Amino acid sequence: MKLIVRYMKRYLRLTVFSVGLKLMATLTELMIPYVMEHLLDKVAPQKNIPAALLWGLLMVALALLARFFNVNANRTSVRVSKECAYEIRRDLFRKSLTLSGTQTDRVGLPSLTSRMTADSYNVQNFIRSIQTMGIRAPIMLVGGIAITLTMDVGLASILCVMAPVMIVVIVAVSMRGIPLYGGVQKSVDDIVRIMRENITGIRVVKALSREAHESRRFGAVNAEMARRDRKAGVVMALPGPLITLALNVGLTLVVIIGARRVNAGVTQPGVILAFLTYFNMILMGVMGLNRIFMMMSKANASANRIQEVIDAEEELVRIPECDAAAPSRPGCIVFDHVSFAYTGKTQEEQLALKDIDFALPQGGSLGIIGPTGCGKTTIINLLMRFYDATKGAVFVDGRDVRAWDVSALRRRFGVVFQNDAVFADTLSENIGFGRKVDLEQIEKAAAEAQALDFIDQYEDRFEHRSDIRGANFSGGQRQRLLLSRALAGAPDILVLDDASSALDYRTDARLRQAIRENHRRTTTVIIAQRVSSVMHLDHILMLDDGRILGQGSHEELLRTCPSYAEIYQTQMGEEEA
Repeated sequence: MKLIVRYMKRYLRLTVFSVGLKLMATLTELMIPYVMEHLLDKVAPQKNIPAALLWGLLMVALALLARFFNVNANRTSVRVSKECAYEIRRDLFRKSLTLSGTQTDRVGLPSLTSRMTADSYNVQNFIRSIQTMGIRAPIMLVGGIAITLTMDVGLASILCVMAPVMIVVIVAVSMRGIPLYGGVQKSVDDIVRIMRENITGIRVVKALSREAHESRRFGAVNAEMARRDRKAGVVMALPGPLITLALNVGLTLVVIIGARRVNAGVTQPGVILAFLTYFNMILMGVMGLNRIFMMMSKANASANRIQEVIDAEEELVRIPECDAAAPSRPGCIVFDHVSFAYTGKTQEEQLALKDIDFALPQGGSLGIIGPTGCGKTTIINLLMRFYDATKGAVFVDGRDVRAWDVSALRRRFGVVFQNDAVFADTLSENIGFGRKVDLEQIEKAAAEAQALDFIDQYEDRFEHRSDIRGANFSGGQRQRLLLSRALAGAPDILVLDDASSALDYRTDARLRQAIRENHRRTTTVIIAQRVSSVMHLDHILMLDDGRILGQGSHEELLRTCPSYAEIYQTQMGEEEA
């Protein structure tokens, strides 16, 4: 609940105003049965019509005043909850963008999505309700009992005995419900994960006719969520029937005992009617408390999940220059005996990279080739500091990447990752990507990326809109858009991670030629599956199982690295054939 309190403090004045209005509205409502009792027992027997009308008008005025206070209190509470939820989602999104790769892997993208949506919605509902129902319910309960004590202590004692028992039941059940709703939210994460996987891979699912299989997978996680939600709902629903039964028993006792006291002349009939009204108010108060505790259980579980992300310690901490290691050799990019494990452990079998050691000069070009899963993309992850090396150090322009400001470091890069994102926006926005890039630079980058071939086919050219994930473009067109984005910022370091796999050999060759001619001072790192994409680069790394099997120029590797020579002969033989 600390998260909720933290954000509500930012709107303390509005919250106090909302609570004050609700307080006045509830107190006004509590006065109506008291006025009715006075009208029936004191004014009516005197048969004073003007006085009766006056007290009747007072009841109407109290009802209208209560409505006025309630409407404005509800409006203010909605405003506070909306603003708090807006700031929570904003801060959660910003924090999500700054999480390290390890933290993102630990939380999971589906879980981040559900925390941004379902969890923030639960918190918003609770913030709204605590300002209205959270004030109204306890005042109805306590105020109703207090007023009935002034009317008839004997009848009020029935309520005084029952109310504490009901509150204890509500609190006990709510404490049980908090961890149950935490489990429900974890099930939501699983559902979001399955949905994301199927939405992004819908073509594969359809192509392999796996609709029934994926329906069963979704059905399993959906059934698990339903089971957990049902269990939490059953537990949290327990107080409702018990409270209703107890209050109905109490109401029956009030009617029976009250009737006897009226017959004995000890109590007035108006008091019994007022008691019945107050009993209904107390019932509403207790049920309101039950609902508040139910919402609090959900909101507490959701707030804890949100707080886990928002308050996560920053792992990619910038270290002082004096604490940074010195590069063992000169170069724009230097990997100094780097080892890395995604698990954070250092056992040999768990390392994704093992003693990677190389240097690339300013303006040089590096090719990285090897089988799937050999660690090619992991090198890029460390270079751009999405993760920190487990052993060794990574340097850019002679500085340990840990000593760089992360934003300043990454602004030096133009990058295309595997399965990179094309957004539902215009082509110019997809290429410029919010940077200070004019249309001339965008056109130049598109020309270098060989993207003008298809962009010029559209009448609106760069104002043509992309569908979600670039669904209205072919694979090759999407890759050329992504290449245009990487080149548009005139990067100091260009990283292409399998960025030309969907391009034909002629387009790939023209792309490489454009990069060589127009970005001579740019340091280039290309990850590829094809030897033809890296054989003309200055330096090539041949990786396998996280290790460097060989490094050097194309000619050197043909002589010294049998694995590279085998790949070359296989692929070039296929191309020639």
